[in-house]
Amino acid sequence: MKRFRYFTNAAVAILAVMFASAASAAELPSPSYLPNYHGKSVTTPVAWGASDNVVFMGIGGTTPAPYTDKTDGAAVFGFGVGDPQKNVGLQVAFVSVDISEWKEYSLGLHLSREIGKAMGIGIGVESIMLTDGGDATESYYVVYSQGIQSDTFVNPKTGKSKLHYSVGVGTNRFGEKSPMDVASGKGKYGTYVFTNVAYEVADSFNLVADWNGLNLNAGIAKTVIFSGIPIVTTIGVADLTENSGDGPRMVFALGTGYKL
Repeated sequence: MKRFRYFTNAAVAILAVMFASAASAAELPSPSYLPNYHGKSVTTPVAWGASDNVVFMGIGGTTPAPYTDKTDGAAVFGFGVGDPQKNVGLQVAFVSVDISEWKEYSLGLHLSREIGKAMGIGIGVESIMLTDGGDATESYYVVYSQGIQSDTFVNPKTGKSKLHYSVGVGTNRFGEKSPMDVASGKGKYGTYVFTNVAYEVADSFNLVADWNGLNLNAGIAKTVIFSGIPIVTTIGVADLTENSGDGPRMVFALGTGYKL
């Protein structure tokens, strides 16, 4: 069962947040505490998206996949264009939804717009299938994100906000449970409302938690720079409650990118 569609967003969201923040660092009026460079979510979208000629790629997975004893994985390649400060940024992500076979591909689109000091709004769609097969369904969403603008939550070394949150609403994967969930007596529907919160710890990484409309997830996200190349990582535990799935599972994502 290809349930990785619930976790593919992690790699895309992490990369998008980092590059959107980096690209806009010199643009926002002072004083403004920009979002930090670490990931902000485990399984849910954030408003900030890749833009300004950024190219990114990543892989991720979950082990075990829900209701199986197997590991499931996916890969993403994408780019961002436009200017979310002056008009909008467009992030385009091509996803291989099953890297064990490399036969099924989907497309994700995300429009982002900055609306204030470290605040943004995003509108997107996931899992537009480009090939036959796959059990993902198109999921549309709108999301608002903010880096808290308070001296209490600023990293004095970087000048970045340490506390971030998002809240949004979406269709399909954000509220419709799998046939196995229904058969297991977990009901048919979730909340269709999702949220995430991230807090930077010890100048080193973000602690992240999110509710994806179906279940609670938590993890650690960190970005490191090697010779000017960012390496974006996250690792976490999904399905922490009994609302969906058959128990907690590990999720992970690893990616990088480049500004042309």
